[in-house]
Amino acid sequence: MKPINVTILSGFLGAGKTTLLSHILHADHGHKIAVIENEFGEVPIDNALIGDRATQITTLSNGCICCSRSSELENALLDLLDGLDSGKLDFDRLVIECTGMADPGPITQTFFSHEVLCERFLLDGIITLVDTVHADKQLNDFAIAQAQIGYADRILLTKTDIEPNNTAQKEALIERIQRINARAPIYPVIHGDIDLKLLLDIEGFLLDSQLIVKQPIFRFAPKQQNEVESIVVEFDYPVELMAISQVMEDLLLSFADNLLRYKGILSIKDEPKRLLFQGVQRLYSADWDKDWLDDEKRHSVLVFIGIKLPEEIIREKFAQLELK
Repeated sequence: MKPINVTILSGFLGAGKTTLLSHILHADHGHKIAVIENEFGEVPIDNALIGDRATQITTLSNGCICCSRSSELENALLDLLDGLDSGKLDFDRLVIECTGMADPGPITQTFFSHEVLCERFLLDGIITLVDTVHADKQLNDFAIAQAQIGYADRILLTKTDIEPNNTAQKEALIERIQRINARAPIYPVIHGDIDLKLLLDIEGFLLDSQLIVKQPIFRFAPKQQNEVESIVVEFDYPVELMAISQVMEDLLLSFADNLLRYKGILSIKDEPKRLLFQGVQRLYSADWDKDWLDDEKRHSVLVFIGIKLPEEIIREKFAQLELK
């Protein structure tokens, strides 16, 4: 049975998640999409905006599914599967719209920690929307706004049409976002209108050798340091498998709670294949990929995205591997 692809929509309050969701549901893509929304209030407010294009809209209210009510998310997912298996529901994709204050991390881990859910659902990617007009203040005032960007596989800049001529502000924001997340592509979106090929089937949580990092060009000095930042480590020397395993274990033992997303392509000594790994906080996986080409430079790249990570310590641990 083919797993159901899941997309998580994240972003701070007012970033435009519901508008994007409406665009996804009404687009001509041929998919049957189920939706889970998270609400803080007693009464759902978004159903009228979304319309009736979703196969099933399940609303989680009176709490945040990223913390005390995580079991409610599990129950909603299992209910959707029951409806699908009994024939009462028919859908082939799921979109979860988080509240503006939700941490995507625990929501993500739900799809890896539950025996049934990890078999029946496949987490495809986290899409984070960023309100271009208010983002700088939100990122200064709320660490959760930075974390939402840190988890993302795709970042969408909204409201770029409100102040279209403020190029310097927009460039400064993009630079700041790239400091937080060096691996997620950034796309502008107006009123939720975007090519869905950029958002669906992105395979953000599958091991693959596509790791492109965007190191920002520092034209603007940030007004305030980010709590969430990317650390990109690159080196050309092959490393021992046991040595790199020990480094990763040490990092997870010391800093797992601070790590949001991490991914790497490694050149292992005496091994013809690339070693790929990726993880979310304490959950990670690794596997061998294709062979390095004979004329290809064996270049290792690792990206760590986290909260107040000790960059010097991390770089030193990998630098010491050259001596072993």
